Amino acid sequence: MSDRTFLDWPFFEPRHRELAAALEAWCAANLPVSHDDVDAACKGLVAALGDGGWLKHSGAGEGERLDVRSLCLIRETLARHDGLADFAFAMQGLGMGAVSLFGTAAQREWLGKTRAGKAVSGFALTEPGSGSDVAATATVAERVPGGWRLSGEKTYISNGGIADVYVIFARTGEAPGAKGLSAFLLPAASKGLEVVSRIEVMAPHPLAHLRLTDVVLPDEALIGKPGEGFKIAMSVLDVFRSTVGAAALGFARRALDEALHRTQSRRIQGQALSELQLVQGHLADMALEIDASALLVYRAAWTKDMGAARVSREAAMAKLFSTEAASHVIDMAVQLHGGDGVRQGFAVESLYREIRALRIYEGASDVQRIVIARSILG
Repeated sequence: MSDRTFLDWPFFEPRHRELAAALEAWCAANLPVSHDDVDAACKGLVAALGDGGWLKHSGAGEGERLDVRSLCLIRETLARHDGLADFAFAMQGLGMGAVSLFGTAAQREWLGKTRAGKAVSGFALTEPGSGSDVAATATVAERVPGGWRLSGEKTYISNGGIADVYVIFARTGEAPGAKGLSAFLLPAASKGLEVVSRIEVMAPHPLAHLRLTDVVLPDEALIGKPGEGFKIAMSVLDVFRSTVGAAALGFARRALDEALHRTQSRRIQGQALSELQLVQGHLADMALEIDASALLVYRAAWTKDMGAARVSREAAMAKLFSTEAASHVIDMAVQLHGGDGVRQGFAVESLYREIRALRIYEGASDVQRIVIARSILG
């Protein structure tokens, strides 16, 4: 069992400790799942997480607020048990984050479905020519009688090909650059939406390249007001970037657990690996990076939950440090496993592949450095 003493930190309330204990029991009974058919696994995980009541935390209903500490605890726990389960939960939250924060009553009908595990959601922001540079978005939404016509391409879209609904960002032209973007709710069944290709990556997840060709949406599909797309996207990331750090933290805790078991059970020259002073030093470094990550993640989450309008700096610090630290921790766990560390079927090999993407998505590590630097430079 991973160290749970962090739950006694003052960031948490009794309800958070109860949530963590209940989810731990659920995970022990339901995870991991087979990843042989990734699409089927993700759909099944969404349904199971919905049935278990966990997805109600992925969005906020009318009059509710997202509790970021709960989001982080759930992602950390799921990631420690099964990276695909974390992915399934996270995308229900990120995919419908704009609706949670800015959606109308009618749009929230989709949110009700995703929170119940009855629909799969996606977040369509990245394009072939604009990843971290959201202001370079080229997908266009033009006014037509009664609505909007969208054309363009999106890529690396999580849940692409299996989602029932997407939140998509397009240029509506109210102003140059980032100030001319808007957000729309896009049902996957919309005429003109095409899954051009599925994207295979090192840790299998459902990803796709999407093309929109004269997709017509009604006025009611607009989330917020025209020109508010960048603000909406950044507000969503302001919440969910901390949770990426939490997922990395879950991966790192699992890696340390595996390293402890390996070094205590593996013997060399008549003694356990864990008795070697150099190995103890590596384990100490791993534990140090994990605790530092947890402090940054739950500081950011607590700050947001206490009512801060923006936590861009805190969330950037949490994501940057935790994802980079988890990479170090997992790399050392692989090293301590020797040849078995790169052998399929061993948890640390899977973690080694899982962690890499977290340093890229929702703002790459260098983007987080820019956010932090600008905040301290004023």
